[in-house]
Amino acid sequence: MRNAEIRRLDREIERATKKLEAVRRGEWWPLNGKERRAMTRAAVSGAYQAARGRSPQRADARLDSTGSAAEIRLNAELNALHGERQRLITEAAREKAKKKASGWF
Repeated sequence: MRNAEIRRLDREIERATKKLEAVRRGEWWPLNGKERRAMTRAAVSGAYQAARGRSPQRADARLDSTGSAAEIRLNAELNALHGERQRLITEAAREKAKKKASGWF
């Protein structure tokens, strides 16, 4: 039972790591809906500003800040998964030690 939970967490950690790497590369697929809407809004706003002959600097800053917020969110998720995995491993080790100590042979 414990090993199954640890394997599940390992898969989640791997998935979160891939998402984090994708966000760092500038890909949009790992973003949630709110972040996608913010990115789209900033991109459209920047295109509009550029078409009007103005600087899209503010829209670029919004794109960067939204991307960094997504990176922070995924990094926090990854840290939480690592912490949970470590807790499960520690619990399993305690149970194994307790079981081993209770035997007479």
